[in-house]
Amino acid sequence: MKQIEAVVGNINDLNDGEMRQVSVGETEILLSRIDGKFYAVGAHCTHYKAPLAEGVLSGHHVVCPWHNAYYDVTTGDQQEPPGLDALACYKVRIEGENVIVSVPEDTKGLRSPAMAKFDPNVDGRTFAILGAGAAGVHAAETLRVAGYQGRIVMITQDNKLPYDRTKLTKDYFIGKTSAEEMPLRSPDFFKEHAIEVLLNKRVEQVQTTAKTIAFTDSDTGASSDSLTYDALLVATGGKPRQLDIPGADLQNILTLRSFQDTDRILTTIKQKGQAVVIGSSFIGMETAAGLRQHGLEVTVVSPDSVPFKKILGEEIGKLFQQVHEKNGVSFKFGRKAVQFEGSDKVEAVILDNGDRLKADIVIVGIGVQPATDFLQGIDLHPKDGSVVVDEYLRAGDGIYAAGDIAHYPDWRTNESIRVEHWRVAAQQGRIAAQNMTGKAVKFRGLPLFWTMQFDFPLRYIGHAQSWDEIIVDGDLQKQEFIAFYLKNNQVLAVATSHQDTETAAISELMRLNQMLTVDELRRGTVDLINRGQPEVSSKR
Repeated sequence: MKQIEAVVGNINDLNDGEMRQVSVGETEILLSRIDGKFYAVGAHCTHYKAPLAEGVLSGHHVVCPWHNAYYDVTTGDQQEPPGLDALACYKVRIEGENVIVSVPEDTKGLRSPAMAKFDPNVDGRTFAILGAGAAGVHAAETLRVAGYQGRIVMITQDNKLPYDRTKLTKDYFIGKTSAEEMPLRSPDFFKEHAIEVLLNKRVEQVQTTAKTIAFTDSDTGASSDSLTYDALLVATGGKPRQLDIPGADLQNILTLRSFQDTDRILTTIKQKGQAVVIGSSFIGMETAAGLRQHGLEVTVVSPDSVPFKKILGEEIGKLFQQVHEKNGVSFKFGRKAVQFEGSDKVEAVILDNGDRLKADIVIVGIGVQPATDFLQGIDLHPKDGSVVVDEYLRAGDGIYAAGDIAHYPDWRTNESIRVEHWRVAAQQGRIAAQNMTGKAVKFRGLPLFWTMQFDFPLRYIGHAQSWDEIIVDGDLQKQEFIAFYLKNNQVLAVATSHQDTETAAISELMRLNQMLTVDELRRGTVDLINRGQPEVSSKR
């Protein structure tokens, strides 16, 4: 394979623990110096192509500035999701004081991780994965990366191969991403690595004692085949909650959870008109923003007084409200829908105060409930029916759970929590898969979610079910801030906007359990990026 090489700098350009983006021809490279040695890998995160040089370098890994994927800069291997691929790794040599990097002519800057080959003669076991979302697809690939050579069966009631669910209410909804760009992997990828994906399969029952799974066909409802497993990962996610009120069966009253849901909404709104969104959840608010960008009149109905008040606090919640209102979204706070009116299709929403809102389409975004009613023989949480797991994500003999349905112990607070975030699901899928192969890896992931509503981006790291105080550094109205959520003098979570590099640094400081103290926050004099610790540094 033809190689292209170039001098990318002088050996004195970088100190230990520093990195920068350089180029070899048209190929952008991330060059770093670790313990006196230079390394070169792809310059962009394999998830959404973020420039890694704008992240932070800690030890020998770089933290992506957008969604905090981690990569080993000495090998290119990915250590933390949300991406699936590793970075390409390039040859570096030193001549005199010149740093020279050579790259293949056709490099794309990324590569699939090395995976074991399926061989039932070596390993005759069957590992089943229920669900093809973030947890499911990351688990399937991690099993092969970890050396598992037995059978892998991924079962989904969807009619599509695993896709990026986070884009359903974001880029795909507003037309920035095409349907062809949504799949996470191609059919050939699953075939090459012997990962069986069974589509249109609804799980009717899992007998954990007998280790069997019974299915029906998602389209016809007819009984289908069954499967006996040796180890099982339950990653079925959540089912959208429905409104049980008169008229709920009218046409054009929809939820948004799947690819099919989004396509149905996009087809319905071609006629424009008036939309009512029930609920001010992230799904609801992102959908409201998307509907406005499609030209519809949008009203959000919510029993809350401010969006996201329980998650982000009143000030940031009001900021989201202001951004939506500036873009034409109306709100009915402190209200509930009690009836839908219409003949065949919905025509109006009746509120509990008697108000009547005209509606050509209604989107119900009032949250999800764990899809676990098919499980027998394991403990379910009494509050929400989620699967109770230990620190290894184990729910019982040979059975694990990950993603939206997993109720797990938070390593930072020892609280039992459930987090409905795409990245958490991916993290847990990877850890569960390693433990299915016989390892004993504790889950110590940090929750992170992101949202973009109109021109307002927000990242949220950590998890705070409640807090004593919020300390804000920056300007909320300019959407340039870092908000620290404190409980018992500990930073449990951080929300940021337009602070990408700082967000990456916060993620790493939290992972290392070296987060700022309350006194440091009150003084407001600490440089998050270069805090004076050797683990965290950045050169941009």
